[in-house]
Amino acid sequence: MTDPLAGRRTALVHDWLTGMRGGEKVLEALCSLFPGAPIYTLFHFAGSVSPAIEAHPIAASFLQRLPGLRAHYRRYLPLFPAAIEEQDLAGFDLVVSSSHCVAKGVLPPPGAFHLCYCHTPMRYAWDQEHAYFPRRRGAVARLRSLALSRLRTWDAASAARVDLFVANSRFVARRIHRYYGRPEEAVEVVPPPVEVDFFTPGEAAVGDREDAYCLAVSALAPYKRLEVAIAACARLGLPLRIVGDGPERRRLEAVAGTGARLLGHVTPERLRELYRGALCFVQPGVEDFGIAAAEALACGTPVVAAGRGGVLDIIEDGRHGVLYDPEAGTGEAAALATAIDRARGIRFNTLDLRGRAEGFSAGRFTERIRSILVRHLVPSRPGAGI
Repeated sequence: MTDPLAGRRTALVHDWLTGMRGGEKVLEALCSLFPGAPIYTLFHFAGSVSPAIEAHPIAASFLQRLPGLRAHYRRYLPLFPAAIEEQDLAGFDLVVSSSHCVAKGVLPPPGAFHLCYCHTPMRYAWDQEHAYFPRRRGAVARLRSLALSRLRTWDAASAARVDLFVANSRFVARRIHRYYGRPEEAVEVVPPPVEVDFFTPGEAAVGDREDAYCLAVSALAPYKRLEVAIAACARLGLPLRIVGDGPERRRLEAVAGTGARLLGHVTPERLRELYRGALCFVQPGVEDFGIAAAEALACGTPVVAAGRGGVLDIIEDGRHGVLYDPEAGTGEAAALATAIDRARGIRFNTLDLRGRAEGFSAGRFTERIRSILVRHLVPSRPGAGI
C-alpha cells in the first residue's frame, strides 16, 4: 500500500538544538516519521542532540554567528522572531514545527500545509512573566517588559501561519485557545513520546522498597515549586531527591536542609534507578504535560502531583497516584504532605502504572501524528461514507 505521506517535500522546524529535553524527544520522533527531512532552527550546538537528529540536514539562522551565543543565547530573545522568519522554506509542501517559543512563526511557502506541535505558548511571554522574571523595577525590567509585550503581539499574529495546532495536552489546547484564538475543539491533542522501552520497573514493588525516598525530576525554575516538595518531605521526615539543574539551585540548596539532596544532571541509567527506587514521584508545579511523571509510571512508581495542568491527562487519582489541591486552605506544603501520606497507604498495581505509561510510547505518538496528517492532507474518496 502506498504511503500517503511519501513524496511530500517536508521541512521540520524546531526552536533551537542545545540539548535533549522533552521537545527534542518530540523532534526525534518526527525525524523517524520524516527520514531525511531538513531541520530549520534558530541555532544548533553540534553534538548536543541525538545522532538521530544530527543525521538530518540542519539549517541554523543568522543567530548562529552572533558572539557569546552558547553562554547567553537567551539574551537574544528579541531577535528570535526575525531569525525564524528569515528561514527560507521555498519548495516545501509540508511544514511540521515543534514549538515552545517561535518555531510556529516560520513563514511557510504558499500552498504548503503547516502543522505545529505546540508544547505550549511561551509561558514567560504570557501568563508566567513574573514567575520567570521576579525583578519588576528598574530600567532593565522596563526594557524587558517592552520586549515581551512586542513578543506577545508577534506571537499572537504569527499563529495565523499555522493550519493545524496539535497540543501535547488538553491543558495546552486551552492555552492555545486563550492566546491564539483557535477553537479548543479544533486543536488536536497528542501526548509527547515517552521512552517506555528504556524506563521499566525494577524488582521491588512500591510497598516493599527499603530506604524509601520521594523523587522530583525538574528544571530548577521558580514555577516548578520545588521548595514546596522540600517542605512537604521535611514535614513527613522523608528524604527527597531532586534531579535537574537551573537558576534556582542556589536558593533551593539554602532551604534544602539535611533531608533533601539536589543531584543535578544524572545519566539516563541513574535516573531510571532513581525512579525505580522511589516511594513516589512528586510534582508540585503545574506542567504543560509532565514527561517525567510518565517516566515514573513506566518504572512502576506512583505520582503525587498538584491536580492542575497536563498531569490530568496522565494520572487517575487513586489508581496511578494521588492528585491534590495546591490551593487548599492548609497551604501547599501541607496539602502535598497529606497527599504523599495518602499515597503511602495505597497498594498500587505496578502493572497498572506501567500500562498507563505504555499509552505514551514513541510508536503511539508517531501513529497519531501520521493519522492526523493523512486525515488533513489526503482528500477523501468521492462517495466515501455514503
